[in-house]
Amino acid sequence: MASDIDIAQAATLERITKVASEKLGIADEHLEPYGHYKAKLSLDYVDSLKGKPNGKLILVTAISPTPAGEGKTTTTVGLGDALNRIGKKALCCLREPSLGPVFGMKGGAAGGGYAQVVPMEDINLHFTGDFNAIQLANNLLAAMLDNHIHHGNELDIDVRRIAWKRVLDMNDRALRDITCSLGGPGNGYPRQDGFDIVVASEVMAIFCLATSLKDLKQRLGNIVVGYTKAQKPVTARDLKAHGAMAVLLKDALKPNLVQTLENNPAILHGGPFANIAHGCNSVIATQTGLKLADYVVTEAGFGADLGAEKFIDIKCRKSGLRPDVVVIVATIRALKYHGGVDVKELNTENLAALEKGVANLEKHVFNIREHYGLPCVVAINNFTFDTPAELKLLQDRMAQHDAPVIVARHWAEGGKGAEDVARKVVEILDKQQGGSTCKFVYEESATLMEKVTAIATKIYGAAGVSADAKVATQIKKLQDDGYGHYPVCVAKTQYSFSTNAAARGAPTGHTLNIREVRLAAGAEFIVMVCGDVMTMPGLPKVPSAEKIDLDDNGKVIGLF
Repeated sequence: MASDIDIAQAATLERITKVASEKLGIADEHLEPYGHYKAKLSLDYVDSLKGKPNGKLILVTAISPTPAGEGKTTTTVGLGDALNRIGKKALCCLREPSLGPVFGMKGGAAGGGYAQVVPMEDINLHFTGDFNAIQLANNLLAAMLDNHIHHGNELDIDVRRIAWKRVLDMNDRALRDITCSLGGPGNGYPRQDGFDIVVASEVMAIFCLATSLKDLKQRLGNIVVGYTKAQKPVTARDLKAHGAMAVLLKDALKPNLVQTLENNPAILHGGPFANIAHGCNSVIATQTGLKLADYVVTEAGFGADLGAEKFIDIKCRKSGLRPDVVVIVATIRALKYHGGVDVKELNTENLAALEKGVANLEKHVFNIREHYGLPCVVAINNFTFDTPAELKLLQDRMAQHDAPVIVARHWAEGGKGAEDVARKVVEILDKQQGGSTCKFVYEESATLMEKVTAIATKIYGAAGVSADAKVATQIKKLQDDGYGHYPVCVAKTQYSFSTNAAARGAPTGHTLNIREVRLAAGAEFIVMVCGDVMTMPGLPKVPSAEKIDLDDNGKVIGLF
């Protein structure tokens, strides 16, 4: 079969103005085109939609990620196309890709096979410049912070307690820990510092939670960049940086409209790190999509324990959004991996390993139904190596969980291959009485420690939570300082329910150890770092960048 980029480049794209007009009823005057095939929606137009009723929100999530791959974005796109194929007005709301994974190991985030959003090369590379604007806003704040200290430090900032890092949209391990301001008095005061990748910036999290330019500016002003020698927080507002940061982001905040291979609309906007932040596209994009279509398909980062939990407990809690149904993506290959099979052996039938690995899927389905309160459909992203016996075993095991298991072949067949999933989703939605049945894992009134304990014991299957005296004191101080009503954002490995990435399946009885706590006052959540989480990844031994090239005619090659 042709590669993803070959399929994307062979596609017949419609001008984005035509897609907007014919599929969504959007007039040209409300579009700000970036070439022929992508455009931003004006914020005035977005505001004009507020009185319209909302469509149904379909959340796509997955089992715990594995090296075998699950295909969450591919399924999101395929399901959106399938809904349109069966006569429904639907669109997808997705995150924008980060350049780090594109040039590193994971690849892009535009889907795959015959379930992609296009123009694929643009989306996976610079797109409309949103990430560059976020990078610049973040680094402007860093520059103004160091400049303030250099010119007298009127706020009495303690240079040992600076909490704001610079960012770069690239995997570069050499920048994780650096010493800055060397070279003499004219260059400022030397100190230890470091870089994160753009998607880990709090500016990205704020960008994706803001509901307007006014809200964006307010949240930017609330960012805590460090502390004074009296240990009082110093904010971006104190540095008078938030206004200029908002200026850099004013165009980026407009949602991006593109299309699928089947010329159906898709909105791609924002993309916070699914570990250190909430890992889903912008609130503005999702809210806009719900006003434009009867069905909106969106996704949350990583598995349902991380991505879906944060989608609900952070994004939905803060925005008023509520999913109506969940599609959980799995592959038989990935479930066999959770059953202990080596990656090299995943293409061989192994019922015993599948029987064992299904526990991972069962736990995610249980969480969605019991703790998130939502109906669930399991979409098996089909591989040619899957056998009838493996599929029957999976369907038999899941029958007791009231979660239909449906094989989806959208990667090879496009929307046609996901029509059965689309029909089942619509059937469930048609039977619903009233609004969404979504519920939170914890109440806003719970303490920070009660919140993280609820996540650990209910969602991860942990026996409890631990923290050393220093971390426990930090949590108590945040509680006492008035941040206790914030949601908790757990940063841990995505590969397991536990903090041990090698613990496959559905481990129980483990302890969630909190080793670090970070305040995200602008995004309005508390990050609790559990285990080792990398906020500036490195490139692999053979990075994808080695294969990406430009031919003599200016055509991009080697991009997946």
